[in-house]
Amino acid sequence: MRVGIDLGGTKIEGVVLDNEGNERLRRRVSTRQSEGYRAILNDIEQLVKQLEAEIGAKCSVGIGTPGAISTVTGAMKNSNTTCMNGQLLLEDLQMLLARPLRIANDANCFALSEALDGAGQGRDVAFGVIMGTGVGGGVVFQGQLHQGLQHIGGKWGHNILEQDGPDCYCGRKGCVETLISGPGLASDFHRYGGNDALVAGDVVMLATQGDPLVEAAMQRFFDRFGRAMAMVVNILDPDVIVLGGGLSNVDRLYSEGRDQVARYAFNDEFITPILKNIHGDSSGVRGAAQLWCCEEI
Repeated sequence: MRVGIDLGGTKIEGVVLDNEGNERLRRRVSTRQSEGYRAILNDIEQLVKQLEAEIGAKCSVGIGTPGAISTVTGAMKNSNTTCMNGQLLLEDLQMLLARPLRIANDANCFALSEALDGAGQGRDVAFGVIMGTGVGGGVVFQGQLHQGLQHIGGKWGHNILEQDGPDCYCGRKGCVETLISGPGLASDFHRYGGNDALVAGDVVMLATQGDPLVEAAMQRFFDRFGRAMAMVVNILDPDVIVLGGGLSNVDRLYSEGRDQVARYAFNDEFITPILKNIHGDSSGVRGAAQLWCCEEI
C-alpha cells in the first residue's frame, strides 16, 4: 500500500493506492495556512495516521507540495504556501512519521501520475502541464521523474514570456504564469476593458457567446500558450504533452491552442500530441503516492 499526500493552498488530500494503482481510500482536510507551518505538519501527520488506521496497514508515503526542496540548504523554496519556505519540511515530516519519505513538487506529481497510468502512459518522454491558479510543469523520462540538479526541472511557469508583462510574485515581470494561468487570463481581460468582477471561468464561458472583447482575450491567451509551449517543445521535444489544472478544460486549447504551438515550434510540422489528463484533480495525489515507483529522487 502507498499513501500519497497532496499539500495544497486550501486543502490537504490523502489517498491510498494498492500495488496495481487502484485507489483504496481518500480523505482530505483544510490547509491551516493562517496557523502556520507547525499546524500544517500536524495535519499531515494526523491524516497519514487516519489513512493507515482505516486501511489497516503501515504504508510508504509520498508528498506532493508547492515549491521544492533546495539542493543547497535542504529547506523549502518557491512555495506559494509561504509559511513553508525556509523550512526543513522533509526532515521534519520524516521525524514526525518515523520513516523515510519521498517528496516532490505538485506539478511533478501530476506529470508522474499521467505518465505512469494516465494520458501519457507508454510514452518515453512526457511533459505534464498544470494551468490553474498558477502554471507549473514536470518531466518524466521512461517512467522516471526528472527533477533536475536544482529541483526546478519543468518549471516553465517562470520563464519570461513578455518583458513588459505583469508583475509576478517571484519578483520578475511577464512570467508565463502571469499570462496563461486562470488569474492571468482574467487580468488580461480586465486590462482591455473587461468586467473586473469576472474570473477566468466566466471569460471562457462568455467566449461561447460571441462577445468580441472576450474573444480577443481568448486569442491573446492562445497565442501566449503557443509561444510558451513552443519553448518547451524546442528544448525537450517530448513524445506527449498532458494538460492539467482548471484551464485544461478549455476545449479550444486542443485545437486553436495547439495550432499556435505549431506556429511557433521550430519544425516544418508539429506532430506532438497535446492531451487532456485522465485522472483530473486526482493526478497530483496519485503521483505523490507513486513517487516510490521511481528510482531514488
